[in-house]
Amino acid sequence: MSAAIVLLMAAPLVAAALAVLARRHLGVQRTITAVTLAGLAATTVALALATRDGSVLASRVGDWAPGLAIVVVIDLAAAMVLLLMLVLAASALVLAALAGEDRHPLLHPLALVLVAGVSLAMVTADLFNLFVAFEVLLIASYVLLTLRAGAEQVRAGVVYVAVNLLASTLFLLGVGLLYAVTGTVALGRLAEVVADDPGALAALSLVLVAVATKAGLVPLHGWLPRAYVHASPAVTALFSGLLTKVGVFVLYRLTSLVLADVPSWAPLMLVVAGVTMVVGVLGGLGGKDVRGILSYHMVSQIGYVMVPLGLWSVGAAAAGLVYLLHNMAVKAALFLGAGAVEHLTGTGRLDRLGGLARVHPWLAVGFVVPAFALAGLPPSSGFVSKYLVVLETFRAGSYAIGAVAVVVSLFTLLSMLKILLGAFWGEAGPDVPSEGVPAPHGLPAMVALSLAFAAATVTVGLGAGWLVGLATDAARVLVDPSAYVAAVLGA
Repeated sequence: MSAAIVLLMAAPLVAAALAVLARRHLGVQRTITAVTLAGLAATTVALALATRDGSVLASRVGDWAPGLAIVVVIDLAAAMVLLLMLVLAASALVLAALAGEDRHPLLHPLALVLVAGVSLAMVTADLFNLFVAFEVLLIASYVLLTLRAGAEQVRAGVVYVAVNLLASTLFLLGVGLLYAVTGTVALGRLAEVVADDPGALAALSLVLVAVATKAGLVPLHGWLPRAYVHASPAVTALFSGLLTKVGVFVLYRLTSLVLADVPSWAPLMLVVAGVTMVVGVLGGLGGKDVRGILSYHMVSQIGYVMVPLGLWSVGAAAAGLVYLLHNMAVKAALFLGAGAVEHLTGTGRLDRLGGLARVHPWLAVGFVVPAFALAGLPPSSGFVSKYLVVLETFRAGSYAIGAVAVVVSLFTLLSMLKILLGAFWGEAGPDVPSEGVPAPHGLPAMVALSLAFAAATVTVGLGAGWLVGLATDAARVLVDPSAYVAAVLGA
């Protein structure tokens, strides 16, 4: 079973090459992508079942000698997150097909390369290959961002690439210094040598700055709202479920293996989490278009996912995983809904919208339910995940960060109401079609996709026990990484 981990990286790269060869046959490209994502999802489910009991699976790529081999590792936490990423990637590509965005011959190959980079980042067991994964993500995401080749997209792409190239340079510098100081970049071995070595910690700090940039943490978040607003709706939905979440998961892995015993790490994470929550939600309140507001809320919600890193217990890590999974799904649902609005009206500007609930009520339902879930209203998954995070802050005596989380939730609700009142309520705006005008091609399927996510967030909110149980099992391996370290060293 451990050999199947390699398929998670190799299969999408092979499929991307086949999709390039089939660039003149859109139907063939769609089939290749669908079969690949379905196969990857099935493989990930099998790996999740194999690690359900706390096992950690590891494999050497190419069976090179220990010390030279590329080691890939998967545990239940990585399998859960990766499975949802694959589902969200498929949903974004469905939106692209419905909106006609995937007619560009490079969209499917680039999306598959992006999936390959995500898979490598989730399962790699050394920092150098994590750098390679980030570079694969950067190249694919930059081209996806600028596929429409408008002036705004190019300018946003330049900012995106400049910031992420700087982050990648810091990452590589940190990896080189770590190797010079410790003689290794394998995560299993770094766990043994970093915590007590000031030089290693200084080198690791460069890696952490780079990962925090890619995760969109304040004050390193400025690239995210600009890039997400100017990408196409389907690409934005794809990015929202994959890009920043890889950086977040890497921070969880580094905390688990290296940073949990560093005294300054926990208070630093609590401060960063609180500032990220506040800055993101204030940016959302000042937004004037749907995707702009949602992009800033992506920053804010990452702050919630960071809170457990400053608490670090089984309960806190489980709460963080539940929140991460909830946020991935809900943000993707909201960007899918925003894509449907733009497909219908041609704009996401609130001053050009209004009255959509009267013209397309099911579109409103598909957006309103995830919006309320983002704000943490019951009975949604957002209420459960925020309750778990706030509960852990109170258990740990971190009342201030718990209070910040509650207050930011109220401001999140206000900014969601800003979208709902501006886009879906009131008088119809100048770009909203009149009642009785036939819906554009693909809109009913987009609405159905949004409704499916809306139903999922309510279903999880009403019966979250199974998800919390899975997250708790996964959190035990994160908080006690001995099985992970043994798997890496054994491979």
